[in-house]
This record gives sequence, structure tokens and C-alpha cells, in this order.
Amino acid sequence: MALGSLLPELLPGGSGRTPLIERVARWAREKPDAPAFTFVDYSADPAGAHVTVGWAETDRRARAMAATLRQVTGPGERAALLLPQTLEYMMTMLGAMYAHVIAVPLFSPDLPGHADRLIGAYADAEPAVIVTTRNALPHVEKFLADHDVPRPKEIVFAEEVDLALADRWEDEPIGFDDLAYLQYTSGSTRRPAGVEITHGNVTANAAQLWSGWAPEKPDPELVSWLPLFHDMGLIATMALPLVHGDHAIYTDPVSFIMNPMRWLQLIASRPGKNVYTAGPNFAFEYVATAARPEKIAGLDLSGLTTCLNGAEPIRPSTLSMFADALAPAGLRPGAQAPGYGLAEATVFVTAAAEDVPPKVISVDRDALTQGELRLREGGSELVSCGGPSGQLVAIVDPETRIEQPDGRVGEIWVHGPNTALGYWRNSERSQDTFGGELSEPGGLPAGPWMKTGDYGVVHEGELYVTGRIKDLIIVDGRNHYPQDIEVTTQEAHAAVRPDHVAAFALTGEETERLVVVAERNRRVPLGRLDLDEVEAAVRGAVNIEHEMGVHDFVLVEPGGVSRTSSGKIARAATRQRYLDGALPTTAARLASRK
Repeated sequence: MALGSLLPELLPGGSGRTPLIERVARWAREKPDAPAFTFVDYSADPAGAHVTVGWAETDRRARAMAATLRQVTGPGERAALLLPQTLEYMMTMLGAMYAHVIAVPLFSPDLPGHADRLIGAYADAEPAVIVTTRNALPHVEKFLADHDVPRPKEIVFAEEVDLALADRWEDEPIGFDDLAYLQYTSGSTRRPAGVEITHGNVTANAAQLWSGWAPEKPDPELVSWLPLFHDMGLIATMALPLVHGDHAIYTDPVSFIMNPMRWLQLIASRPGKNVYTAGPNFAFEYVATAARPEKIAGLDLSGLTTCLNGAEPIRPSTLSMFADALAPAGLRPGAQAPGYGLAEATVFVTAAAEDVPPKVISVDRDALTQGELRLREGGSELVSCGGPSGQLVAIVDPETRIEQPDGRVGEIWVHGPNTALGYWRNSERSQDTFGGELSEPGGLPAGPWMKTGDYGVVHEGELYVTGRIKDLIIVDGRNHYPQDIEVTTQEAHAAVRPDHVAAFALTGEETERLVVVAERNRRVPLGRLDLDEVEAAVRGAVNIEHEMGVHDFVLVEPGGVSRTSSGKIARAATRQRYLDGALPTTAARLASRK
């Protein structure tokens, strides 16, 4: 049986059928001076300079940006956001949505580690306009000069928009099916693709997320450092506050990476509020490692209502590490809420936000790879991602297109007003992903269903994600989930950096061959490293645990395993770098020292 139901207010004729962007004007009228968005700038002040705009000022700035964009381009054209994460970024997004200009939320070209993604997304979108800042302009000009990408017709400087133009902006009708922006995927399995997000998608997903987080407590606030060019960061920080006119406090991801304690400090600085926040699995582990007793002394995290962990696979060890590290600061056991989402569903699909500790089950790994969930003490651990709100989730056999019963593994399919129209200028791939049809729908809609490409299973009314279909490793006719092999690898030897391992398959003559790429743990000095010992430990552990041989094991330097913008292991990208001989191997590093 499928999980979830549709929200009545989002059905035709429902009270929630007003496009979300129109609520900016409503809050500007009803609570003009209430805080809307606060940006915390750590580059200007190490203690964090807070810049806040109220709802009236937000509406004015958004309208001025809308008028500016329409002076240089027309409805339906694309505007690429190549600017740092500041208040201007948020105002540009809102202004583009007012103006019927399709926003392309990207980032300043000097942001490290994302060059390939920027080139691919920008070239695919073919923007007519770039919105940037004066400080970022040299980076933008270098990006345009160095790469074979379309040049824009105009460049707009976000901080120089004339606010007087707001008075000249005249509202235009906004339809639920009108495109709001292109959300480029993080490219974990292939080149970035622009997901076409409509105003209806944004409106629905914001309502679904609020409903799933159950924010009935008074004075809710959102605290975030997530990048606004990423689906989770954009919906949580921009769309969520628009639902009820609440307050969002955010900084930029680099500030978080430089000092992860800033995230906790911002949460603790909101006494008397109910704080909501979100992040990928790696961020929780990063914070837990940094949160030594002297660092959290004086912090009060009791106001943290929901902390959404939204990147699969979610590690049970990370959940317990985060809970243990921050319990002395008042973190409630039920604050952590594992969830599941993807850009093709705008972002949010399910969450386990029931104010109880995250649910972890132990299952028989061999049975799971054969498509059956069977509980077993001491087996592989799976984390519940809860259930959907305002949408339907079904587990489907991708070959027969028949919904699977509880306890059977299949592809996760999603149906609801938050699922996107398709991919920008890619009708074939759009039909393949968004055109799912159940062959035996029963009481469910026959279609269209969005096929996520993820395997999952429903157990006792909750969703468990088991892995990416395209990442599945098949050796001698047996299925293996790469994350299981990666956990075995990281536990095999102290020289392997936890959660920085990529396992993937190469095509062989008779069967697929397993390759494991693992980053070196910095805590093991190079001078004491025995590569043969590490390789033998990994090969032995994989052989015993999974009854399969490792074709090749490569230890690489920190940062050598590719990751997506949300911190997930990018196995396909790592595989390509392996085939290209482009991995920064530790063997080469050791050889250079001799």
C-alpha cells in the first residue's frame, strides 16, 4: 500500500492554490516590520554581522528586482544567479519569480570545488541575463572568457538595483504551471540537468514541508547555512518562511565549513523560539566531531524543534554521534528527523519528524539484496525516513511497474503537486523520469509518477531508502549495495577516512568487477602508513563480509573522492576519474616524498 495522501488545500479549488510568491505582498501588508530574512555575514565580522529585512522591505526589494530584470529581458528568459550567498541572492530569486523570468540559482564562479557543475548548468540553461555583484564581476568575466559558454545579453548588479523601481512594478497573473526556476541537480550519477520547477511545485512543497515538520508550535524560525543553489537550501530558506510569514536566519556554506560551531551558535541564539534547521548527513558528523565539551559550554539547544537530516544514505552512527555530542547542550532525543528528498520532487518527500528518536532497524543484508526486508539482529542497519506529507509514495517493481507490498524492495515512485514538469530541453529523459505509469494501479493514480532512481522498502508504514539503482553492483549474479561495501572498507583499517569511500563496478568479460576508492585518514601520519597493510585489510574484510573479491583498491589523498553539492558520494564521477587516471593517489604522494 502506498504511503501518504494529498493535501486538500492544494487540490483544485483549495485555499492553498495561491502561488507562494504572492504571499510576500500579503505579509508586507499584514506585518510589514516583522523580520523576514536575516543574513549573517562572517566575512565582514568574525562574530557574525546580522543584516535583517522585514516583510515590507523584502517585497519592495523583490519588486525593484522584478522591474530591473524586465527592463533587460522578457518573460520566460533565464537569469543566472552568479553571486555570493547574501540577502541580494534571496531578493534576486523573489524578484525573478515576480517577473516571470526563469531563475537559474547558481553561485559565484570563485566558489571552490564546483567548476564542472557551473559550466554544465550555465551552458544548458543559456541565460539571457547574469545577476552578480561588483565584487564577483572579475570572477564572472574570467568564467565567461575561459569557457565555451553563451555570453549573456546583460549583466545586472544586484546591490545596485534602484529601489524606486518597485513603485513602477505592476503585478502580473502567476499561474501554478508557470516556470519559476531551473533547479540543477547535483550530478551524483550524471551531468547536471535542469529540473523545471513551477510556481505550483514551490507552493506545494513548502506546504508539504511545513506539514511534515509539524510546526504548530509558536514563533517558528528557520536557521540555515545550506547553499541557496541547492534544492534543500533554497526551499528551506526561501520558500518555507513564505508559508506563514516566518523568519529565516541564514549564512553561507563557506562560513559553516570554516567553523561548524556557527550553526549551533545561531540555533542557540534564538531563545524562546522554536527553531527548524536542515542539513546533509556529512554536516551532522562534521559538527559532532567539532563539538567538544568546551566548544558547547553555554550553548542551549533545547529550542531546536526539528533538525532534518536529508541526504541518503543516513548513517546510524552519525545520528548517535550527533545526539551524544550535543545532549549536554540540551538537544532533545527527538529533534533529529531523518528524511528523503530530491530535486525532481522540488526537494521534500518524506521525514520522520514525530519528536521521537530516529528509528533504526537491523536487517539481513543478503535477503535485502534479493529484494526482501528481513529483520536480523546484528545485520545491516537502515534508518527510517518516515512518511510523506501531501504526496504519495509507492514502492514499484521497475520492470513490471506493479506496486510492491510492504517488505519488498523496489523503486521509489512519487506522485503529487510537488513533482516537477520535467528536465529543461530534454523531453526524452523527462518522459523516462516523470512519466511513470502503474500497470495495475488499483486505488492509486495510474500516473504520472516520478521515478526516483532509488531503491527503497516500506516497513510498518515508514520508508527506508536502500540505495541508488544505477549504483547497484552485480557480481556473479548477486546484488550488492555500494554503501554496505563502503562501510566495510572504512571499518577495515584506521587509515581509511570514514564516510569518504566510493565503491563501484567496472564491466568485465564475464561479470562486473568491484573497485573501491578510499580517502586516507589524516589522523594516520604518512610516515607510518603501510599501503600493502591497508589494502590487505580492506580486501580481507570485503571478502569475508560480502563474499566477493576486490578487483582494485585505491587509497587516495583527502578530497580525492568526488562528492555532490549536498555532500553525497558521487560514485559515477569518482569512477570516471579512476578510469581517466586522475585520482590523487596516496601511492603517488609517498613516491614524491622519496
